[in-house]
Amino acid sequence: MLRKQGYKFEAQPNGEQLRNLRRFAGACRFVYNKALALNKEQYEKTKRRLGYTGTSALLPRWKTEFAWLSDVPAQALQQSLKDLERGFTNFFEKRADFPEFHKKGRKDSFRIPQGFQVENQNGRIKLPKIGWMRYRKSREIAGTPKNVTISLVNGKAFISIQTEREVETPMHPSPSSVGLDWGIKRFYTLSNGKYREQLSPLQQFAVKLAKLQRGLNRKKKFSKNWKRAKFKVSKLHNQIANIRKDFIHKSSNDLSKKPRRRVHRGLVHQEHVKVSEGQPRKARQERQAEGRLESRRARLEPIQTAPSVTLQTDVPGRVACSGTSAKYQP
Repeated sequence: MLRKQGYKFEAQPNGEQLRNLRRFAGACRFVYNKALALNKEQYEKTKRRLGYTGTSALLPRWKTEFAWLSDVPAQALQQSLKDLERGFTNFFEKRADFPEFHKKGRKDSFRIPQGFQVENQNGRIKLPKIGWMRYRKSREIAGTPKNVTISLVNGKAFISIQTEREVETPMHPSPSSVGLDWGIKRFYTLSNGKYREQLSPLQQFAVKLAKLQRGLNRKKKFSKNWKRAKFKVSKLHNQIANIRKDFIHKSSNDLSKKPRRRVHRGLVHQEHVKVSEGQPRKARQERQAEGRLESRRARLEPIQTAPSVTLQTDVPGRVACSGTSAKYQP
């Protein structure tokens, strides 16, 4: 069978290379947003969109209009248009939402399908119009590299190398199986009674995050101090995301592989529950409507009073009266 596997490493570019990577990611984002705007405008007028063929034909004109696009590898720009086409396909087939415009600082990445070289022994890679760039080699790469994706996250650059190789169809040696149920209170619960508690890194760093966000709100927007504060907030969010990813990877490793003193499971059955997207909102609206109905019923129900009684007293200064209470008469 054909196995496609990705290897992600932290890149170690110099100053000029890092600036070029940022420029390339910004150019791909520009082409993506421009093509998305043209497709939306075309669809509103004619109910038809340009597609990948139509937008890729406009690339030479855009390079003439915006000369700085010529400094970017042409394949990277074409891959951004293919990503847009894939987004439209997923939307019309009801697999995803409508494509959104990319924002600086989010999804800063670009992909190069060919024209690169990887030297895993020396821990470096050669990219078009970038040259040789080192990366932190943490493991060996198996298979033939097919494409490389460069992403920028919080001032750091990462490379993801996708490889392909032929392997034998894997067969798990264990015949045992276990059922798994994803939960809200607990991360998962197994059919044998074992479970794993949830990990809440956001709650763990809530105080620190609130402090940084308050400092960010007090800064003048787009000033140097504001950018520094924003970088600290983004860095903390990235740390929280990495803790969550590490927790998920370790949990899946415990379920599939054989750690020490644990059961070797060959098959994990997962429960699939289809939950509609608007169900939480619908449940909240129903609870609110029920609360309003109860308050309305409470207002319409007659007020029950105590039965009328007659009070008699011989105490001076008070008089006998009929009703629910006696008033003091001086």
